[in-house]
Amino acid sequence: MYEKKIMSLEDVKRVAGAAESEAQKNGWNVVIAIVDDGGHLMYLQREKVQLGSIEVAITKAKVALTFRRPTKFWEDTVADGRHGYLAMPGMLPIEGGVPLVYDGDIVGAIGVSGVKSSEDGLIAMVGAQAL
Repeated sequence: MYEKKIMSLEDVKRVAGAAESEAQKNGWNVVIAIVDDGGHLMYLQREKVQLGSIEVAITKAKVALTFRRPTKFWEDTVADGRHGYLAMPGMLPIEGGVPLVYDGDIVGAIGVSGVKSSEDGLIAMVGAQAL
């Protein structure tokens, strides 16, 4: 029988803490959003950044979860001329969303918004590696 893995709030705070530390180290103000394996928001943090970045961070996390890969994959795919992917339901092809993987299973995702997409991606990756 398959045993489903889930993130605890402690896990989520560890991921968020690592992401926050990376953002602070670089002097970047961002929104950090973490969703569970069903795409439901478990954590949101916003530090001195525009309101629009809230929904962007949440959406990046949901896209990373739904499509089971970092959003950078989709940003690169669209940049390479495959514009049809822009029409996919729920798509936001902007770097900064990363699946959270534990023991080979995707247990959620992190999304970051507020600085350049490559910087958002770095923060998200550091957070994901903390899991």
